[in-house]
Amino acid sequence: MAHFDLSLPELQTYKPDLPEPVDFDVFWHDTLAQAEQAAWAPCFEPLDLPLTVFQVFDVTFAGFDGQPVKAWLILPRHGDRPRPCVVEFVAYGGGRGHPLDWLHWPAAGFAAFIMDTRGQGGEWLSGDTPDLAAQGHAPHTPGFLTLGLHAPQTHYYRRLITDAVRAVIAARVHPGIDPARVAVGGFSQGAGVALAVAGLDDRVVALLAEMPFLCDVPRAAVLTDDPPYAELGVWLRLHPDREQQAFDTLAYFDGVAFARRTAAPAMFAAGLMDTTCPPSTVFAAYHHYRGPKSMRVFAWHQHQSGGAAYRVEQIAFLNHCFEVNR
Repeated sequence: MAHFDLSLPELQTYKPDLPEPVDFDVFWHDTLAQAEQAAWAPCFEPLDLPLTVFQVFDVTFAGFDGQPVKAWLILPRHGDRPRPCVVEFVAYGGGRGHPLDWLHWPAAGFAAFIMDTRGQGGEWLSGDTPDLAAQGHAPHTPGFLTLGLHAPQTHYYRRLITDAVRAVIAARVHPGIDPARVAVGGFSQGAGVALAVAGLDDRVVALLAEMPFLCDVPRAAVLTDDPPYAELGVWLRLHPDREQQAFDTLAYFDGVAFARRTAAPAMFAAGLMDTTCPPSTVFAAYHHYRGPKSMRVFAWHQHQSGGAAYRVEQIAFLNHCFEVNR
């Protein structure tokens, strides 16, 4: 795959003037207030695994509308002080998988809180959380991007982002976690969700947004026909009369709008050959991001993680952010 989007000099100045719903803040305030009213105390069940340096908990917490959501909490065993924590969200199609999939943050001395993804976990990492609110929604293209697309109140990502905000709240409750040092992060869908959480929770101290999905959606929809955006294209071909309705709904979940609302330090990453989350859509969120930020450009990457070397860079960044907030 060659570079297909804007050139790097063009990307470095690409800042689209994307409109957002006039009631964006009210919508999210009301959504999160309803979730708070339905919330109940999270449950942390110790898991018996043959791990000598890590302790694992099977977590159940109240997500959207008080519905149960699963997670893993992994803590380093050594030391008796509360740990800084990374709350990580999973890429499209995956769930929380197995605790051994997520040992890189605890190996660095952090707590790791890995949120399961409602309704997902059937493509790669397995999941354990059903999407209880999906019943009765209008027909949609297989996948999640067009599920409930007829209105923001019913859209899938309203539920998932609310789950994610509640995951951070649940993580702060555990005595092994320092509630003043909680960061969020992820890759692809996980990065887009983390960006949303950082825009909705001003206590988040750092953001890792590696090739985030769901940013500058109107451009992504016409620039790539790779999934998940391909789902939207199929839906619009079947419902050409509902184009404005679709984009009006998705505007409530666009990472550009969330980027305008957070001041937490952030590390972004984009792949210049990425046809799943095109680099211009990542740069759109990056340039609108209000807090301190950096962008890591992978000139030869398609839609793939920066790998172990980039993970080391992320750990160094988090160490700095956690030290500042000690």
